[in-house]
Amino acid sequence: MVIGNEHSYEVTVRWTGNRGTGTSGYRAYGRDHEVSAAGLPALLGSADPTFHGDKDRWNPEQLLLSALAQCHMLSYLHVAVSHGVVVLGYEDTATGTMVLNRDGSGQFTAATLHPRVKLADPAQAALADSLHEEASAKCFIARSVNFPVGHEPSAG
Repeated sequence: MVIGNEHSYEVTVRWTGNRGTGTSGYRAYGRDHEVSAAGLPALLGSADPTFHGDKDRWNPEQLLLSALAQCHMLSYLHVAVSHGVVVLGYEDTATGTMVLNRDGSGQFTAATLHPRVKLADPAQAALADSLHEEASAKCFIARSVNFPVGHEPSAG
């Protein structure tokens, strides 16, 4: 929904991990949940297996990295067009570091994107690699996190 220059988004997160006794104990409940939005298929989520989650479901940490990688890719494709760089393929393997604190809290301290870009003209590889900085500056998600998001691109 657009209100002036603001955009609003809505998702629903529904816990599906009640094993019959709710949160009666730390190991008594499942971390399974569904993330949904109107008109879209549900994402099946859980906690990271380290935190008693299901390894066969998406966890919030993976979704955060996915959002960073998706946003950067979409920003990069836009920037490439504006600089006359024709991208034929794009793939990224994003990595992130999260630290746990003594009080049980934690936070991401860094993320690194590793975009591999296939170009129509490999002679533009240096220009294509340089565009990641501009794409990062335009990426809504990267601008919203409080940890550094690095880039290790390769184009050709």
